[in-house]
Amino acid sequence: MQKTILITGVGKRIGLYLAKAFLVRGHRVIGTYRSHYPSIDALTELGAELYPCDFTDQTQLEALIQTLAQNYQQLDAVIHNASLWLSDDDTAGIDQVIAQMMKVHVYAPYQLNLALAQLLQNPETMTDIIHITDYVAQKGSKKHIAYAASKAALENMTLSFAAKLAPQVKVNAIAPALICFNEHDDAAYREKAKAKSLLAREGGEVEVLEAIDYLMRSQYVTGRSLALDGGRHLK
Repeated sequence: MQKTILITGVGKRIGLYLAKAFLVRGHRVIGTYRSHYPSIDALTELGAELYPCDFTDQTQLEALIQTLAQNYQQLDAVIHNASLWLSDDDTAGIDQVIAQMMKVHVYAPYQLNLALAQLLQNPETMTDIIHITDYVAQKGSKKHIAYAASKAALENMTLSFAAKLAPQVKVNAIAPALICFNEHDDAAYREKAKAKSLLAREGGEVEVLEAIDYLMRSQYVTGRSLALDGGRHLK
């Protein structure tokens, strides 16, 4: 059965992978992106319905919410994948670092969940909201304190929205550690990163897709965070 799935941050990496995978399966994919990469044109050619939106800009976010409310009558899933990664010593300044990451990881999902909750109400089946958080939401990070804090807030919102939107809408989180390297990552960095987990490997985007499949199929899981970390918590 075809589903209508909203995925934020589809321009690259996990978001791009998920959008392509759901399109290949014949689902209707709605996506948002901050920057226009060639991948955006490729997704459009595959049939994705895409909307530019910088989640650090409240005006753009409000315009997106209005557009979604006007153009769609029902959603089967909302996957909050959009992410911003800045270090605490970024040249933007500490006030901008925490503010921008809270906007992307907290304010935007919060507002989208509230605004789109009505579109997720389907009397015939359960629907889903899935927050992509991060391994550091539970562990913290000495070098990326603001990032970890914002992802922890997103993970906490999973609990609140699960309680608020039950029983019709399931709300869960996925907390990945190392999923895939960037092309420019050198061999030494890759080996050091892989050694941080028991399984000593990168998970691959398919691990996120399969976790999402599990959560969307489930009729009995809500308010939970599913760790994808290769046993990193035991190192």
